[in-house]
Amino acid sequence: MHALNACFFSAVIFAAVNGGMATAAEAAVPDFGTDVSVGHPAFPVGGGPAVGVDAAHNNYHTIEGRYGPFASVLRNDGFRVLSVRTHIDPGALKSLTVLVVANALASSNVGSWNLPNPSAFDDAEIETIRKWVSGGGALFLIADHMPFGGAAANLAAAFGFNFEDDFAAKGGGRQTEIFTRAAGTLADNEITTGGGRAPPVDQVETFTGSSFRGPAGTIPLMMLDKDWTLLWPKEFMKFDASTPQRTATREDLRGAALVYGKGRVAVVSEAALFTNQLVNGAPYGFGRPSAVQDKQLLINIVEWLSRTPSARSKRTETRRPRSRPTQGGRRR
Repeated sequence: MHALNACFFSAVIFAAVNGGMATAAEAAVPDFGTDVSVGHPAFPVGGGPAVGVDAAHNNYHTIEGRYGPFASVLRNDGFRVLSVRTHIDPGALKSLTVLVVANALASSNVGSWNLPNPSAFDDAEIETIRKWVSGGGALFLIADHMPFGGAAANLAAAFGFNFEDDFAAKGGGRQTEIFTRAAGTLADNEITTGGGRAPPVDQVETFTGSSFRGPAGTIPLMMLDKDWTLLWPKEFMKFDASTPQRTATREDLRGAALVYGKGRVAVVSEAALFTNQLVNGAPYGFGRPSAVQDKQLLINIVEWLSRTPSARSKRTETRRPRSRPTQGGRRR
């Protein structure tokens, strides 16, 4: 990309209301009036597994704010959704089936999104999460473009994912980020088809994120291709002719899943698709007509994550009827 295109890319992203992240889009607010209905709830209201959403690591998206619609969708699907506001230790995860981490940020980057972008999680937290997932928990890791890819990189690496602290843009920022099964950029698997439990997803729109690659056994969800460019600026939103870059391949992912031990992991490198915000009154997220199936992808991912063997066992125990005393005082 020559300097003129670099400047164009920077201007497009800055003005393209990138989920409220760029300075030009600080007016982005959660759209609590958006459609968060669920046509085929997996569980009775409040009767499903517990989903904890991290709020202890300077998260840009929390269920009290920009991920309010995210939480509402899952609650309408029957999940119990709560904020996790403490350091991640075994006690913080004990009651959860799914842990969601969305755009966590290291404390050193709260006032500056320039390099370096260190991990938002310390080594003890990462090992705690890894062991919990291996034992039957489920992690939904969502990390956007720089600096969020860098903040999530160490946690992702614990499961074999290589997260880039980059910007991934289609057509140099000119093209809408649409993934479809027909084009081969949206995978055809249990998650995207709904596994017979939920409606299939045929098209997904995202809104400027990062990229990553997965380990052996990765289940791709959304794949980049040669129409995408990956860029690594040193300073947030500053692109020029010297900015490192390369053309993406199908190995570079926007979304993927993994069975890890007895647990499951889903990784997505863009956050805005799983909520809806208003920017200058216009919908930005699954409230857009071209992104209406993004909501169903959210549902399908979290339902898939919740179906670990451990989670199914817990639900079976919960639903098992208690024995009733007979007339002679024995239980039957």
